[in-house]
Amino acid sequence: MEELKQRVETAYLLVNALRNEIGKIMVGQADLIEGLLIGLFTKSHILIEGVPGLAKTSAVKALADTVQADFKRIQFTPDLLPADLIGTEVYRPKTGDFSIKKGPIFNNIILADEINRAPSKVQSALLEAMQEKQVTIGDTTFPLADPFLVLATQNPIEQEGTYPLPEAQVDRFMMKLLMDYPAKNEEKEIMKRVGFERPAEISPVLSPVQLNELGALVKEIYMDEKLKDYIVDIVFATRKPKDYGINIVEYIQFGASPRASIFLSLAARAFAFLHGRTYVTPQDIKTVAPKVLRHRIILTYEAEAEDVTTDQLISRIFDSVEVP
Repeated sequence: MEELKQRVETAYLLVNALRNEIGKIMVGQADLIEGLLIGLFTKSHILIEGVPGLAKTSAVKALADTVQADFKRIQFTPDLLPADLIGTEVYRPKTGDFSIKKGPIFNNIILADEINRAPSKVQSALLEAMQEKQVTIGDTTFPLADPFLVLATQNPIEQEGTYPLPEAQVDRFMMKLLMDYPAKNEEKEIMKRVGFERPAEISPVLSPVQLNELGALVKEIYMDEKLKDYIVDIVFATRKPKDYGINIVEYIQFGASPRASIFLSLAARAFAFLHGRTYVTPQDIKTVAPKVLRHRIILTYEAEAEDVTTDQLISRIFDSVEVP
């Protein structure tokens, strides 16, 4: 543990450097930045939701600029085709054969901007890439770069011209981060930076090799067996709340999948690492759980009719499940 503590303390300097570089662009939004860093260190996909104009795209771009990796922004639109995303076979008349033209998915960090503005066939084209880290074009399967992560932004579903994401795809995102409007002082600082000063330049902090080392270090963060049981109890409570004495059965159509347990464990360790600790506490789990679970609980019509949200149900689950 002492050796692990020294390694975490050394790596924490890199974490602070990352925060400082991102802070040149982003004002406030600490939860968003923390969530993006968790996704980066665990090489997991992140979904960001918020109304237009909250700097969702700027946050992802700032994160990508801190890493020495290939970055590609893909603007999702209603007329986007799967081939525009993953690539296609191109016929060459001179030789009479086909060549592979790879799409923008073949990069390390993908910004899927306004992902819910494209129809489901395009969103589904991401499924293989997000889960298997590979893409099939014609008869050939190509491995994707390492690291590979999708950072997607979306507007709330009630906004005009959007499509709900398929549940199978939503489940592949480690976390769903919600962005809110900035505070008064933050908005004044944003106005000052954008309207009265020259744009700040971000310097790369991490190489792909360092990113892999940090990812391996996150997996070494200690988690007690009782906390592992706690995570399983939380996830099972979303499926069978009656077994835990929680009266919310009428509001949940489907509970969280096993991916929730995996991602909750990984996110809690990454959160502890971000705060310079070598071990996970119950509060770490409580902090990241809403971000990991909110998009995995499918609500019933009764819940929607009564304006019950997944975050409210998660809060009730935490109030009822015993903390180790």
